[in-house]
Amino acid sequence: MFTDPTIVALTDFVRGVGIPVLAASAVGPTRFPGMNIQNGCVLVDETRVIHPGNILHEAGHLAVTEPTLRNAPAVSPSNGQEMATLAWSYAATVHLKLDPALVFYPGSFQNMAESLIENFAQGRYLGLPLLQLFGMTVEPRNAEARQVAPFPHMLRWLR
Repeated sequence: MFTDPTIVALTDFVRGVGIPVLAASAVGPTRFPGMNIQNGCVLVDETRVIHPGNILHEAGHLAVTEPTLRNAPAVSPSNGQEMATLAWSYAATVHLKLDPALVFYPGSFQNMAESLIENFAQGRYLGLPLLQLFGMTVEPRNAEARQVAPFPHMLRWLR
């Protein structure tokens, strides 16, 4: 289905957590070239993908969406969900032992990529409170009491 090894690894992970990924040949103009979200699926046109890490970001939108809304024709994340998606994407890169720059690449996220990487590396986890609220992970300060590994470890990948 996909030939690029990075795209294969990322789509295998996304599918493994329960989010469908489909190869698409006619993904229209979107924020991330070659990718879209429709009806609960991440659509990927491998020939147009510029930054494969965007697969994790798009999957993160579906992952943090309320389950009853996940399969809607389109997903419209709130600002809070956007922040939770950033944390989800970071956790995915850590889980996969990948450089966070795969998702947070130069020029991305309104030129805040470097700051996002630095904040996550320093334990300043933008979006983490929502992931914890959704039952997907636990903040470091609460992890010991709950006897679980702290974020970026995920208890579950889907809300």
